[in-house]
Amino acid sequence: MDRQQVYQEIEGIFGLVPSFFKELPDNTVEAEWRLFRAVQLDDGPLPVKYRELIGLGIAAATRCRYCVFYHTAIAKLFGASDAEIEAAVHYAKSSAGWSAYLNGLAIDFDTFKQEVEQACDFVRAQEHKQAA
Repeated sequence: MDRQQVYQEIEGIFGLVPSFFKELPDNTVEAEWRLFRAVQLDDGPLPVKYRELIGLGIAAATRCRYCVFYHTAIAKLFGASDAEIEAAVHYAKSSAGWSAYLNGLAIDFDTFKQEVEQACDFVRAQEHKQAA
């Protein structure tokens, strides 16, 4: 597809061609659009709302105001509530904080991994007991 064909496809989906696509070089515009569409728009194993909430959490952690705005708007478009938006951002804050703490202290990864697996085994055993 040439640039104009890509633009026609984008406009058919969004009603316009966002300026960030217009900044792409001719030799990458088709590939970038196909990847964007496949990851951001096409159906997949995760519903769009949840993908956008994940995107929002990442955007908040990386402090990208463009991505925060985009993922919030699209998540809401696909039914995310204000409570879900807040929960995604709060989770990102917690996850980023723990990542900084664990990495900053250089906590032993093998011990960490063993403890997580042990905790998961414990929870599974508790669920099995409750189901029996």
